[in-house]
Amino acid sequence: MRTFADVADLVNAKGEHLGYSDWLTVTQDRIDGFADATGDHQWIHVDRDRAADGPFGGTIAHGFLTLALLPLLGGQVYELRTPPRMGINYGLNRVRFLQPVREGARVRDGVELTAVKETPNGLVLTFKHRVEIEGEEREALVAETLVLLVP
Repeated sequence: MRTFADVADLVNAKGEHLGYSDWLTVTQDRIDGFADATGDHQWIHVDRDRAADGPFGGTIAHGFLTLALLPLLGGQVYELRTPPRMGINYGLNRVRFLQPVREGARVRDGVELTAVKETPNGLVLTFKHRVEIEGEEREALVAETLVLLVP
């Protein structure tokens, strides 16, 4: 995990790759829990028997589950010794689901700080996330997230 003294130190890293999260195994229990939370019980996610004969050879994580893992994974990439008063999820600029994450696969997040913008409410930081699947060349997900840091 990369450590920054404060927000100013983090801002100075604009344009840099900040690092990678740990690998996380995407379990069927996590997929089922996400299905329960969202009401999306499509068979490709939750029916192991039917999915085994489907296009992916087994169940796959919801694309939005992979996206929802960004706070967990991204939170392992860097820390601020002196954090701002609060950080708020401010939105997304672009999200692409490039390939499915099969049940049992391991994923990790690589994070780059691409932009910093001053606003009356604080700094809006843009992070580019690339969620990799262990052993695969193509990422599962590429997304730009926006975080508002309130001083």
